[in-house]
Amino acid sequence: MKIVVIGGSGLIGSKVVAHLRERGHEALAASPKSGVNTITGEGLADALEGASVVVDVANSPSFEDAAVMEFFRTSTGNLLAAEAAAGVEHHVALSVVGSDRLPDSGYFRAKIAQEELIKESPIPYSIVRATQFFEFVTALAQAATNGNTVRLAHVLIQPIAAADIAETVAKVAVGPPVNGTIELAGPEQFRLDELVRLDLSARDDPREVIIDSHGRYFGAELSERVLIPADGAILAETRFEDWLRTKG
Repeated sequence: MKIVVIGGSGLIGSKVVAHLRERGHEALAASPKSGVNTITGEGLADALEGASVVVDVANSPSFEDAAVMEFFRTSTGNLLAAEAAAGVEHHVALSVVGSDRLPDSGYFRAKIAQEELIKESPIPYSIVRATQFFEFVTALAQAATNGNTVRLAHVLIQPIAAADIAETVAKVAVGPPVNGTIELAGPEQFRLDELVRLDLSARDDPREVIIDSHGRYFGAELSERVLIPADGAILAETRFEDWLRTKG
């Protein structure tokens, strides 16, 4: 089966492509680097020719409110139109747990706009909402840093390894469309400030993490459970501290 992975050269996409090829599928890694551009439409028709499934794990190069909204609306709109023309039978998209509960964040508003376009399309679909990646915890710390301190809310978070996300996305891609949303998270819950302390400690980073109830996350203030999935989510196996040891 031919499966086109949009964002196929990135952190998640490259792993999805590898999983699909291991399963014997014809997986095409599509990205601007390979001549496929979902913003301009360049290369889309050729890439999707003969494809049964499209997996969209692309992300916006800018998180500025207007830019990220424009990216997801334009990219998703162009992609769904090209899929309809090519006869694609299943659209799989990676989204984020809690997006619908964080309207103050321009990034999460854009992810919801993406999801709505997918739901309105006639193409059968599966949306996989994942929690925050282990790989981005350091970036979260950087975004919350002021001088030598990191200010974060004391809220729950249930992060997941990128490899586990990719494995699940690949499984969803070769299965029937769910025409709904699947939630995916790691096996453990942490407090956001505690998670970042673990990460910084493992990297011998001397910054001090301070609890700040108004600390923002992608521009939004956080409530206690907004970053964790609902009951019934798929739980991956990789534990954060085990993952950290592999990076040491």
